[in-house]
Amino acid sequence: MKIFPAVDLRDGKAVRLFQGDYDRMTVYGEDPVEIARSFKDKGAENLHLVDLDGAKDGRLVNFDTIKAIVEQVDMFVEVGGGIRDERRIRQYLELGIGRVILGTVAVKEPDFLEEMVKKYGEKIAVGVDARDGYVAVNGWKELTEKKSLEFCRYLRDIGVKTVIYTDISRDGGLQGTNIEVYRELQKIDGLDIVASGGISFENEIALLKDVVSAAILGKAMYSGMLKLERAIELAR
Repeated sequence: MKIFPAVDLRDGKAVRLFQGDYDRMTVYGEDPVEIARSFKDKGAENLHLVDLDGAKDGRLVNFDTIKAIVEQVDMFVEVGGGIRDERRIRQYLELGIGRVILGTVAVKEPDFLEEMVKKYGEKIAVGVDARDGYVAVNGWKELTEKKSLEFCRYLRDIGVKTVIYTDISRDGGLQGTNIEVYRELQKIDGLDIVASGGISFENEIALLKDVVSAAILGKAMYSGMLKLERAIELAR
């Protein structure tokens, strides 16, 4: 299992939101490049970036910061947040981003998603954000009628290789992740699941190791509850 430490970007800074709430934001660093470099020094080979400005209003405020991370820190980088058209996908892939994550657009524009998957293959991942078993979109504010597990099966069927699955209710709460939903997702053959949201304890890393292909670490890592080096060691 791979470990992806997360860097959420807003106005060029590294921040964390509580359950996607922009009014409940903590700034963890003024220099995201240095933070990424510190993760690399601790043994991380992968990085999960979220452009919160892009997610909120589509602005490319953090493009130069993302570019600097890719150029200066040798890691596999995936990025999500506000990627709504092919131009943005191409911009990121031309930077050297390993994988771009489509969110709301993947739910609302299935024809576009299918076209991008056919064109870019495994470089397209889908972020599935779920609340009470249903897919949420638009920064988690809008709950759809799509059941999240059924949606993941559909994604597999159209050729999506990687799904980043977040249980919104667990995100940022430091209360643990939803292990049971990942066990259900494990049953979808041919889909690599990345666990995201609420991973807080060492024993969760051990439990997830045989269930998902990767896990994203956020607030628990920043707060010191979960050491990145230890998580990488347990994931191996």
